[in-house]
Amino acid sequence: MHHSRKLPHVLAFVGAAAMPVAVIAANPSDEGPRAGAMPQGDAFYCAERQLGTWFYCEAPKSPDDRATSGAPPTLAAVEQLGAITRQLDELKARAVLEPTTANITAYAAFQREQLNRASLFADVWGRAVWQNPDLDYTLHRPVNTLGKRTWLDGRKTDRAATMAALAERYGVYYFYASGCGACEVFAPILRSLSDQYALSVLPVSMDGGRSSAFPSFVVNTGQYEKMGLTGNQVPALVLFDTVTRRPVPIGYGMMSADEVMQRIFTLTRVAPGSDY
Repeated sequence: MHHSRKLPHVLAFVGAAAMPVAVIAANPSDEGPRAGAMPQGDAFYCAERQLGTWFYCEAPKSPDDRATSGAPPTLAAVEQLGAITRQLDELKARAVLEPTTANITAYAAFQREQLNRASLFADVWGRAVWQNPDLDYTLHRPVNTLGKRTWLDGRKTDRAATMAALAERYGVYYFYASGCGACEVFAPILRSLSDQYALSVLPVSMDGGRSSAFPSFVVNTGQYEKMGLTGNQVPALVLFDTVTRRPVPIGYGMMSADEVMQRIFTLTRVAPGSDY
């Protein structure tokens, strides 16, 4: 009898308590809990119980994020090479400081791996050069015995032709000093070249003294500086281009006849950078 009286009151209380939930669920304009945001009152589940994504404590990852999150970043080639060098240095230092079997084996194995890598690079490099004439330097400057001999013979022929035609365009200034021992040795060499190729040589004495190989001379009155020479170093040779009216210094000090001819050929016939 008493229980039947209380029953309506209990039902009313339960209905009133459940009403907001029903209203929220039935209202389509209200949004449910969003990923990444912690709803009010979930501190127990998120902070203390740490139940995670199921209770919207953290934003669930998208398929793209899941696909890329585990992939390591790709290093640039120069960074990869630097890492290899650092690892090799580290293994070497470890093996030297602590020469255990394990450390030495690790260093030797890693070093062998890099030597194999270098060998592969050298092999592929050679194959690529053979198959591309623009990259094959030996076509311009042979290194094998037969090719080198042929190249040198051709160079000597070109050099001789250059020397034979030199007198048509160039004259030679020879700066010396009477007290210079190197000049006394070099003067006969220059005289021989002058006679062989009909070169016009103008001897210029820096101290007013004569040269045994060139009895006729002039005294320097500024010609040394006008020819682009510095330091008063003797002996010194300069080609003078009668077409362009420009001096071409050959060099200072004693030189052999072959070296003089090679320098003249290089300075007058070979474009800079083309012979290397």
